Amino acid sequence: MTAREAEAARRAAVLGSPIAHSLSPVLHRTAYAELGLTGWTYERHEVDEERLPGFFSALDASWAGLSLTMPLKRAVIPLLDEISDTARSVEAVNTVVFTEDGRRVGDNTDIPGMVAALRERGVEKVDSASVLGAGATASSALAALARICSGPVTAYVRGEARAAEMRGWGERLGVDVRTADWADAAEALRAPLVIATTPAGSTDALAAEVPDRPGTLFDVLYHPWPTRLAAAWAERGGAVVGGLDLLVHQAVLQVEQMTGRAPGPLAAMRAAGERALAGR
Repeated sequence: MTAREAEAARRAAVLGSPIAHSLSPVLHRTAYAELGLTGWTYERHEVDEERLPGFFSALDASWAGLSLTMPLKRAVIPLLDEISDTARSVEAVNTVVFTEDGRRVGDNTDIPGMVAALRERGVEKVDSASVLGAGATASSALAALARICSGPVTAYVRGEARAAEMRGWGERLGVDVRTADWADAAEALRAPLVIATTPAGSTDALAAEVPDRPGTLFDVLYHPWPTRLAAAWAERGGAVVGGLDLLVHQAVLQVEQMTGRAPGPLAAMRAAGERALAGR
């Protein structure tokens, strides 16, 4: 490394627990190589909520930013100087950028990442949608739908507590959220856009219920891929957006924020992610 490169060396990383499975290092390192940022490094660190404050206190001026996954997206907020309106809307931060004046600024690139992934597949506006599941990813899905859905969104969940939570997010985000029991989840598949936010295996039983003319399925999982539901959807001729699409689009936005270089190298990052998944 030359003296000039050493001077420009910056650090970034993804934090979470568990973290060994994360594809973020593959994506970000690929972006750095494409952008000629030879002095930049990107690592993964196993950090839980208890260890997070100590990790932050040890960071020096060489750090450009952090990616955050579960269970840190909400735990990090008290440690930040500022968060974006997007992050505040769902009380979740997946990106921290360290500014030149030492401020810690949080953002959420999952939401615009979802919108960008759908737009790439030709989905810019829908008049209704359904969401499978509740929780943090589902609230991000509602925030994305607030930007592209003009009509009601039906959330299929287990239990009244989850239903109330999703209706509350709908009120906060300005989305007309209606809830239905998970037992009726097959009805969700008739919507023009279906966003599945549940863990691996949760939607397997729905694969046999895919309608003859399905719309678009956005399944946020990327490993194992395809899910049974995604495979059945594609077999019926429906459009499928996968978790890798989301991961790449949100990572592109992170790279742009952390490095100040735009646009991020989307195609190269996706190809790297596909190679990494194929090797698992």
